[in-house]
Amino acid sequence: MTTAPAPRRTLTVASPDGTRLHAEIHGPENAPAVVLAHGWTCSTRLWHPLITRLAHRLRLICYDQRGHGRSQTPRPAGYHTPALADDLLAVMDATLHPGEKAVLAGHSMGAMTLMAAADRPRVAARTAAALLASTGPSALPESSRVVPGAAHLPRTTALAHRLMLASPLPLGPRTRPIRAALHYITMAPGADAAALDACTDMVLATPAPARARWGRVLGRLDLERGLRHLTAPTVIAQGTADRLTPIAHARRMARLLPDCRGLVEIGATGHMTPLETPDILARTLTDLTTAHLAPRDRQESA
Repeated sequence: MTTAPAPRRTLTVASPDGTRLHAEIHGPENAPAVVLAHGWTCSTRLWHPLITRLAHRLRLICYDQRGHGRSQTPRPAGYHTPALADDLLAVMDATLHPGEKAVLAGHSMGAMTLMAAADRPRVAARTAAALLASTGPSALPESSRVVPGAAHLPRTTALAHRLMLASPLPLGPRTRPIRAALHYITMAPGADAAALDACTDMVLATPAPARARWGRVLGRLDLERGLRHLTAPTVIAQGTADRLTPIAHARRMARLLPDCRGLVEIGATGHMTPLETPDILARTLTDLTTAHLAPRDRQESA
């Protein structure tokens, strides 16, 4: 897996509660804009494969979620989905040009961020289209298939999944058992070794308290109302071997979305679609920007 080019610009964005967020801009200044929101225990590194493929023709805006990467760890009261929506809006305000629309793309908790922000008028007004990758809006512990036998012991495995999500235990350093466990949980058996190493490094770099606090939020998540408010044209992409957010979530979201433009079911792929199948996500984002965004000079003259 190649390293992404250096960003054209980096900046620190302040969320309304004062949490400082690290953000990056890649690609030409006047190119169509795509805002990328990564998932739980990841960072902007998740998007390196897509940046490598798309930065020559799109303006890619990515940021570290609060408590992740180079963004500030919030106060204990700063872990909730409205805060994710606040952060997304703050990044959009700081990086998009006046009146500019963007395609929004989220992976896992990043896609949940899009759902949480969907009823914000300022977000809706600037969203040309959306991509929801490897995600679900609710009942994550009940639907996950990380614990063997989940389908046969639903109550027991839901409790086990909640405990795993909220565990504050440190995971590092990188060892063969830790790498193997993360491979099983997050990726399909045939995943590329370099992609697995990137995933492992991001998970281990996430502070254990932030990981656990966001895990508790995910354990009680319910964003179905937000999903129904996501009125922009939306494509869903999901791996058929995803244990964390199984394909049933994607199929249900396709029914609930006001304007679903397609469900891309990616065979032999786990939860980490931006690392496992970046070519598919890159094509999907290219199609969305081509269909729903014009270059900025044409947006301004419209």
